[in-house]
Amino acid sequence: GTLCAAIANRGVVTAAERRASTVVADARQAVADLLAADPGGVVFGRSMTQLTYDFSRALAKDWRAGDEVVVTRLDHDANIRPWVQAAEAAGAIVRWADFDPATGVLDPAAITSLLSERTRLVAVTAASNLLGTRPDVPAIAAAVHDAGALLYVDGVHLTPHAPVDVTALGADFYACSPYKFLGPHLGLVAAAPALLETLRPDKLLPSTDAVPERFELGTLPYELLAGTTAAIDFLAGLVPGTGSRRSRLLASLQALEEHETALLARLDAGLSAVSGVTRYGAPGRHRTPTTLFSVDGVRSQAVYEHLGAQGVNAPASSFYAIECSRHLGLGDTGAVRAGIAPYTTEGDVDRLLAGLASLPR
Repeated sequence: GTLCAAIANRGVVTAAERRASTVVADARQAVADLLAADPGGVVFGRSMTQLTYDFSRALAKDWRAGDEVVVTRLDHDANIRPWVQAAEAAGAIVRWADFDPATGVLDPAAITSLLSERTRLVAVTAASNLLGTRPDVPAIAAAVHDAGALLYVDGVHLTPHAPVDVTALGADFYACSPYKFLGPHLGLVAAAPALLETLRPDKLLPSTDAVPERFELGTLPYELLAGTTAAIDFLAGLVPGTGSRRSRLLASLQALEEHETALLARLDAGLSAVSGVTRYGAPGRHRTPTTLFSVDGVRSQAVYEHLGAQGVNAPASSFYAIECSRHLGLGDTGAVRAGIAPYTTEGDVDRLLAGLASLPR
């Protein structure tokens, strides 16, 4: 009804104003149920990238020359470049944590060994969008907090594939994008309202100073927020159940994990049987159902185009994880990425494998 009903700026006087307020409140609560977060700390924005830039600028207002920020080469550039640029502007030092290119694993020690009394923030992914690798975020969070620093977690790639509890993860800020979990294109950050109260983002003079609204520039996209709520309700209904939306989400996402894990095993077994295929990252590592591979003697773009002609969407790129791609020795062009989603079937996996088998060499 949001697309065809009267709606206005939020308020309490007219029905259109009340409808707008309800759409926003419903979306915050839906995200809170998805992430086990406080709805009063859910911030919406145009994209995860835009929000991360906004938060990097707000946080960097308190950084001083000689302070330190830690980023990882496993991350998407949206959780690297905003922090690098904010640190450079503040005169802070950037520390780089490397993952093992042979296994695709980011050992928590790669981050914890870089922490010091000058560390202000650590940015890490909950799951690599290029490799699928899932670092031990709770272990990293414990060390980061012991050092008196904040942890900003990129959850864009994890959220569609596993139950998320931002408190259990230890994330001070958890960023993700609804389009990754079958919703519309926008971004969001979940944080504790008390933490958000300590930050002073750039904003217009007459706009509210309330949290979380002080971080949301301009009128919110009500249609996209309604779509976010609908996507979360869809996920909650993947398996029959009763109870709270959070409990139904947990049941559905656990079932989804089982579905995707089984298909990933089928894909891994099939790829291992195709000659000339190189898979990146150890198969047994903790990961999402995401596989990065290349074919000996064939450009990854050519593999992508061949598979596309067979009705298989497995693109070739670095997917903005440029530091990760370079660390793997793949340069800026990356490799072929195959991912599994709620709607993926055994037939889809088999069609990809058949497409590789028919690839001209």
